[in-house]
Amino acid sequence: MHSPVVWAQDGGETESQNQNQRDDDVSPADEFKPAIIVTASRVNKPISAIPNSVRVIDRETIEQQLSVSTSLLDSLSFSIPSLTPGRQKMTSSSVTLRGRTPLYLLDNIPQSTPLRNGERSGFTIDPAFVDRVEVIYGANAIQGVGATGGVINYVTVAPPTSGDLLAKVSAEISTDDFEDNGFHTRFTGLVGQKIGAVDFVVAGAYQKNDLYYDGNGNAVGVDPTQGDLADTTSYNVFGKFGLDIDDSKRIELTANYFNLAGDGDYIRVDGDIVAGIPATSARGVPAGDPTYNEAVNVALSYTDGDLFGGKLSLAGYYFDFYALYGGDTFPVFQDVSIAPAGSLFDQSALASEKYGAKLTYVREDTLWNGLQIAAGADYLHDETFQELAQTGRLWVPLLKFQEFAPFVQLEQTFLNEAVRLSGGLRYENVALDVPDFTTIASAGSTFVEGSSLTFDKLLGNAGIVVEPLEGLTFFSSYAQGFTMPDAGLVLRSVNTPGQTVADLIDLQPVIADNIEIGAGYHKDGLNLDASYFWSNSDLGSRIQVVNGAGQIRRERTEISGFEFAADYHFPSGFGFGANFAKLYGRFDSDGDNIVDRDLDGRNISPDRLNLFIEGPIAGGLSARLQSSTFFDRTFEGGLPQNDFDGFTLVDLALSYTGNDFGDFSLGVQNILDKQYITYYAQTVTFVNDSTYVSGRGRAFTLGWKYSF
Repeated sequence: MHSPVVWAQDGGETESQNQNQRDDDVSPADEFKPAIIVTASRVNKPISAIPNSVRVIDRETIEQQLSVSTSLLDSLSFSIPSLTPGRQKMTSSSVTLRGRTPLYLLDNIPQSTPLRNGERSGFTIDPAFVDRVEVIYGANAIQGVGATGGVINYVTVAPPTSGDLLAKVSAEISTDDFEDNGFHTRFTGLVGQKIGAVDFVVAGAYQKNDLYYDGNGNAVGVDPTQGDLADTTSYNVFGKFGLDIDDSKRIELTANYFNLAGDGDYIRVDGDIVAGIPATSARGVPAGDPTYNEAVNVALSYTDGDLFGGKLSLAGYYFDFYALYGGDTFPVFQDVSIAPAGSLFDQSALASEKYGAKLTYVREDTLWNGLQIAAGADYLHDETFQELAQTGRLWVPLLKFQEFAPFVQLEQTFLNEAVRLSGGLRYENVALDVPDFTTIASAGSTFVEGSSLTFDKLLGNAGIVVEPLEGLTFFSSYAQGFTMPDAGLVLRSVNTPGQTVADLIDLQPVIADNIEIGAGYHKDGLNLDASYFWSNSDLGSRIQVVNGAGQIRRERTEISGFEFAADYHFPSGFGFGANFAKLYGRFDSDGDNIVDRDLDGRNISPDRLNLFIEGPIAGGLSARLQSSTFFDRTFEGGLPQNDFDGFTLVDLALSYTGNDFGDFSLGVQNILDKQYITYYAQTVTFVNDSTYVSGRGRAFTLGWKYSF
């Protein structure tokens, strides 16, 4: 996983060293060069210089996986087997990376909402505008708060670097095995150009989904609470504008508006867990307002590539996010002063607004040859609250979070860069301001005295990369990650009079320590990667649902795992490969500081083996056949009904490159039409008859794209 380049023109995971270079500017020879630059590392490091597992998924691979997947987040799990399989819903609930929550970024702008985790952070941009995805595995503090499981950075498309007009359009139609209500459409358009010192790219996307169907031909049950990807309409407007002041200085403005909303055309039909019957959907109008996600991202950056012999990067950003969830007459919503007990319908909504700045300065050969120094600071201001939208009640008060974190990172190379030693420190200075508030009636209308809390923590990291032979690397690293527990979930459940925010130990931050060792070999079309990691937290954050409301359990957690990837590609482009992940996760259930029970399916992903074979067939036609096997899992200390019965899914992707009429693709998801119950529905302890759902059956996606 250290340098996961797939040496192929079809389905490859390569990336040009020039971040602004378009895919169609890359020559076939360049696609076989390991020039992968990771921007999420803060210093734009080559992937081979990072002492932990990193994967960069390029645009071609994204498109290939999207042809057989429901969403961008779901599509990532084939390339990242230690990422929990997506739920095929409008939520990242229970999606973990190496057993912990990842930090989602958009061009290094944080999309996550750690103060009240709404679990929609993976749905803030249309995949049409994502040029590549950078994944840094394991706890780290590179990007600040939130990355206890790693970093998933969506890097957006860049303007063209030449004066030629760039114009692309695409269209897709999908069908769930030709069921009457199982057709979906998607359209995108993009135009960009460089005119003198100015360049730009503007784009738009529209998608409309109807119902999904399972392997038995039944409509998959829509999620009435978290929201669904079925029965939705989404649109996205994106723009990026740049000005080259001179050869080394550049200003760039990026703006993105994304809206994903339920259409409200279907209602759930409960299943029967005991009988093994999954929930389905039927036409009808659900109570309340349809669920939706709305996200606005704006960023302004300045770079100077030649400032006192180094490179300066300064970026300011703004992110506004609002998510509406489905409702019901849940016990937690009841208030007899408003309506008789058991009759009050409500639905929650999460609002999060943040702004911040990132400053980084990198200089090579500082003081002596081979020494790189990177220094900078991050500032983040986040305001988050949760309301009950139908009655106007405040469920979580307005939380104000500020983070200031200076950092310094050193790297020294030896023996003609055959050895790289790195290490650094990051000082987290965090303040959380919580006002006086009163909980809702279900928590006893309890008054809680507010407070301003501060946390200071010095986080360290160290690593080594050794390349004794060309193409062969060994690496080891230690890093600490930092995040806040779900403070809103803690505060809204307070039901003991006399409590003050300052007394709530549950608000202490989560510090995760991550140790990793690994090796990789990349030469002559052969790629081998293996790594083993340990991740411990003395005061973890595990969510347990009681009477329909989430509660935080602060317990010691220990997670470890093994990951392996291998592939071989012939010069002709034909190739095959596999990747595998096995995870262990346990927590301390009785407070004796010894882990004694397995983490459940909400917190740990299944062991997984992915296989693929791909290559050209004839002319411009190529194909890829892939399978994913999710292995059975028994959770020690859990209930037998929450154990996991594994399954295998097989997908097919065909592509045809035409000169005059554009490029065509055909993806077939679950080509064997396997009937299965999702990992979430099988393993999460609070799943009920309405959320016990099957996965998507066979689905066809026919795509066309054309470049002018």
